[in-house]
Amino acid sequence: MASDLLSQVLHAVSQAEGSIFSNDAFPAVDFTTIKSALDRLGSREMVIYKQIDREEANLTPEAEGIAAEGSHEAKVFEAVRQAVDGLKIADLPGIVGKETAKVGQGKAFKEGWIKKDKDLFKAATSNIHDSSREQLQTIQQSKTHPDSKVLADLRKRKLITMQKVITFEIKKGPKFAKEFIKEETDLTADMLVTGAWKTVKLKPYNFNAMGAPTMSGALHPLNKVRHEFRQIFFEMGFEEMPTNRYVETGFWNFDALFVPQQHPARDLQDTFYIADPPVADKPCPDPVEETEKLADGSIPTPKSQDHPSQDYEKYWHNIKEVHEKGKYGSIGYRYPFKEDESLKLVLRTHTTAVSTYMLYKLAANPRPARYFSIDRVFRNETVDATHLAEFHQVEGVIADFGLALGGLIGFMEVFFGKMGIHGLRFKPAYNPYTEPSLEIFGYHAGLKKWVEIGNSGMFRPEMLEPMGLPKDMRVYGWGLSLERPTMIKYGVSNIRELLGHKVDLNFVESNPAVRLEKDS
Repeated sequence: MASDLLSQVLHAVSQAEGSIFSNDAFPAVDFTTIKSALDRLGSREMVIYKQIDREEANLTPEAEGIAAEGSHEAKVFEAVRQAVDGLKIADLPGIVGKETAKVGQGKAFKEGWIKKDKDLFKAATSNIHDSSREQLQTIQQSKTHPDSKVLADLRKRKLITMQKVITFEIKKGPKFAKEFIKEETDLTADMLVTGAWKTVKLKPYNFNAMGAPTMSGALHPLNKVRHEFRQIFFEMGFEEMPTNRYVETGFWNFDALFVPQQHPARDLQDTFYIADPPVADKPCPDPVEETEKLADGSIPTPKSQDHPSQDYEKYWHNIKEVHEKGKYGSIGYRYPFKEDESLKLVLRTHTTAVSTYMLYKLAANPRPARYFSIDRVFRNETVDATHLAEFHQVEGVIADFGLALGGLIGFMEVFFGKMGIHGLRFKPAYNPYTEPSLEIFGYHAGLKKWVEIGNSGMFRPEMLEPMGLPKDMRVYGWGLSLERPTMIKYGVSNIRELLGHKVDLNFVESNPAVRLEKDS
């Protein structure tokens, strides 16, 4: 079928003195088929063609009736003209029809063809020019009209519809021939045996052709930005914390951070609670992994100087006491501490729960340390363009002796400077487990305004001293979402297009790499 069309095109072009048009020469052939044939012929320079796009006007059934019999207003005029003494208004629909009477009399009045005399219609002229019929007859023949205003008016009156038509102008090419010879794409064993390779026409290699795209995996934009954050942290001497526990107890997620049990963040509308099991065990050492056991199955005894044992029961009572009565110079919250509330299981609302656990482990051997984590957290949020029920939190903590607020501000400027964000502003804020607390703002050149890019502060003594950390050890903590810088870098305005079931896989596959210190 395809080869027949190729021959038909070559024959039609050979018979013409100049160009031919595909819609005239091959009206029954669809666009895809004729385009494929012309591409094959064009690749051999046998024909030259160009695509012509135009709009054609087609008459509606009502318009076809007007073109054949006259417009509604012309029919009304003719009925009135034939009634010498005038036509009763009530009789008009019975003569020309209800629709024609309804549409035509107004137009006839507007054109000045008829006039009203009491309850009669009378002709106001002897001759008329039915322009509507004439216009539609012109469109019926040529598929268009020279006056664009006429086309717009007829479309408004729903007498015509516009249709896009694609046609090709075709003419002879430099290597035109009446016969299309098939080119072989492969040199086969049969050709070599029979000697047919000497006479067949082999298709030349096209070394400029693009290769077929190879299917492969692609990193999600969040993973690319996450990699950049990890490189910044590693460059600044941080150790990555294990964040593989999405489910935490209320103790590690809230109580150990000096968040009161009546805090709004612990309400059902803000936090996802686990129904089964209803409560967990009290804080205790992690289970020993199989790889840590000796060959006989026994658990090795830790060296006291490297891994001193920690009293989890004492830590539990320290946290309970600091909430109920106050301790370490604090008056506490002075409310009855409920164990069941502390042992409820939640989807962690922040990775600070992991930071708290790591700081408690650090208390066994207090020393300067830098930790970071980047992982998923969960909040019972209403989903919209900027909020999801789950997102990724970037968090860092620095533990050292003699730290002060000025050092935190200076470190934030260095840290965010590595992302290309300079000239930070800081605003005092409240956080249950940091004091002082600071919101961090950076100037967004695209939005032309200052936007919040993170939160920071120094962990409170009520959080650190129950762990057993020395009184003179201070800890910086700060965090930000991974989604916000990713949305800014990739120009994404709706977070649901970045994470979730609405993500466009083509966007994931085609998005570029990212360097946080470089402009997008």
